[in-house]
Amino acid sequence: MWPILVGIETEYGLTVEGRGATEQVDDSMALVRESPDGRFVGWDYRFESPRADLRGYVVDRLNVDPEDARYDQGRHRAPDTDVRSDRVLANGARLYNDHGHPEYATPECWSLSELVLQDLAGEQFVARAAERLAEKAGRAVRVYKNNTDYHGASYGTHESYLVPRELGFERLYKSVVPILVARTVVCGAGKTGFESGEPCEYQISQRADFFAERAGVDTLYRRPVFNTRDEPHANPGEWIRLHVISGDANRMPAATARKCALVKLALWLEGTGHSLEWSLEQPERAMRAVSRDLTGNGRVQLAGSDWTTPRQIIESLGEAASRHLDAGYPGVAEALQHVQASIDIFDSLASDGELAARQVDWAAKLAMLRAFQEEDGLEWNDPACRSADLSFHCLDPEEDLFAALVECGMTDPLPRVADIEARMAKPQETNRALARSVAVSRFADSLKGVSWGKLTFEMDGKPKTVSLSPEKCYARDMESAGTVEDFIALLEEER
Repeated sequence: MWPILVGIETEYGLTVEGRGATEQVDDSMALVRESPDGRFVGWDYRFESPRADLRGYVVDRLNVDPEDARYDQGRHRAPDTDVRSDRVLANGARLYNDHGHPEYATPECWSLSELVLQDLAGEQFVARAAERLAEKAGRAVRVYKNNTDYHGASYGTHESYLVPRELGFERLYKSVVPILVARTVVCGAGKTGFESGEPCEYQISQRADFFAERAGVDTLYRRPVFNTRDEPHANPGEWIRLHVISGDANRMPAATARKCALVKLALWLEGTGHSLEWSLEQPERAMRAVSRDLTGNGRVQLAGSDWTTPRQIIESLGEAASRHLDAGYPGVAEALQHVQASIDIFDSLASDGELAARQVDWAAKLAMLRAFQEEDGLEWNDPACRSADLSFHCLDPEEDLFAALVECGMTDPLPRVADIEARMAKPQETNRALARSVAVSRFADSLKGVSWGKLTFEMDGKPKTVSLSPEKCYARDMESAGTVEDFIALLEEER
């Protein structure tokens, strides 16, 4: 087993009063540049390879949504580095524009509890940047932690898991895909209506309608359930970054932790040679079927004529993890608690649904929308339903219906504000995110480039690149390093 570094990258929906789709990229760039804590500008793209595929080849090009291409047709764009407008924040996170959406990538985390707080810190960074942009532009600016504009476009919430290179594509695909499909029930964000496939009034997942392939390298069009991008953000001879693009953006912290916990357990099981024995026929179809069954019993077709359910897959994960994983290993017990929480949610869906509505975004939103419908006599296709759906994800305190549910005690409480703000200042774990945080907070004048796995300094007029190991526990005392030379020496210490 190994300590799994996990990060979450969330693309936020963005609207600016009086502006349209053709100005979306410019508006997103402007929001990122208003970040009140953009400590360093100069992301190092040399180590990124979005066209490399885990199956051993490099694709000629990535597919682009034709609708997006139509909006960009004939427009002059600045160089890509300007368009992205990358900011490295004090906590070691990255904030940038991604195809017209502000995207916050958390610092890498070992523990699920830390990951949740860093994800919530991202909400605050983006919301505060929106406030500054609104004040500067004299227009209302709203950001949404969701995954669809309800008009055919989707934007992602991606997860990254660092795993040993020896696992390879086939083993990762076999172990992870069943979990990606099954966890939809216990982690989905929910949405009114549909955008492809069988019609429905409401469904569990915001992303399920947008997957067309079982596996592939694309993220913007004809998306795969299992993404094969081979961009490790670490030593490529030793590590794979499993790039998961099929999850929803969650407002509920427990759902954020749950979706990552289930994947971590599947990865640890595969690493110990005890993978789950589920072979899905067409996972993209299975995701849509699961998303449309509000009982949680969506039928998952297996290879051949057999089928199973999301509950059976997650139960098998829990049984195998309890039998084969060391409960004393850091993070295992924490992850197993989320398996039990998932089973409790399935039980709740089979009875009164009350627990599910407290712990899963889609169930909380569904209960809220049904209450609105009953009170106002609304049908599902009423624009007021969609408006309320969208407001569930809005980070504006005046419109945030999720925050209203929390305040009324209808969902589990959120972490303390002080704990979230502490993560905005710096990461609390001593992994490589701490090294990045110290570099941009203390030694930005000497920095020439920052990436997930490397820092490049200018020393005596020459570049000095230092690798950041995903396994290494870095010394806390590097926060008090007197000079950049002392800091680099601490980074290069063997520990």
